[in-house]
Amino acid sequence: MNTIEANVVAEKTGHPEKWVDMYADYLFCFAMTRVHDGELAKDLVQETFLAALEKIGCFEGRSSEKTWLTGILKNKIYDAYRRKLKNPVLAEGDRFFRESDGHWLIEQRPEPFVPAMEKLMETKELQQSLQACIKKLPAGWLAIFTLKHLEDQSSDAICATLKISHSNFWVIIHRAKLHLRACLQKKFN
Repeated sequence: MNTIEANVVAEKTGHPEKWVDMYADYLFCFAMTRVHDGELAKDLVQETFLAALEKIGCFEGRSSEKTWLTGILKNKIYDAYRRKLKNPVLAEGDRFFRESDGHWLIEQRPEPFVPAMEKLMETKELQQSLQACIKKLPAGWLAIFTLKHLEDQSSDAICATLKISHSNFWVIIHRAKLHLRACLQKKFN
């Protein structure tokens, strides 16, 4: 890149050499709330900066640098979600139904929801427990649950983004909710 091109880039994007100082913490926090894995979040932020440097000539300045970088990071997160969906890992204890007939496993059968739990719903302890249970979701389930319930995206948008069928989406959401219920019941019984 010659001096004139560098000046044009600097006009549109500020100074890419300052991106890490200006945006790394924000982008890391953004990624962490979606992937719940520090190492993966760091990798995604690094990939974002590399992709931005490679495509810096495409930046038209119609949005702020921060918005542009966040958009790139979102795409990197979606790519990570897609990879996780292709390679699901499910621990042995995460099975809820018998494969033979689809009925509940006795040890996984949900407990009745007791009125005392209603008061607990508003406590900080429940919120912390829920966050801990969410982090235990298998990676693919976590991706879909995060997009649906934290990002508030529509099921159509999630299916299109992750390239999954609607029936697969609803099965995963259902299983994630079952997992969260079982996890919370173990903590509060």
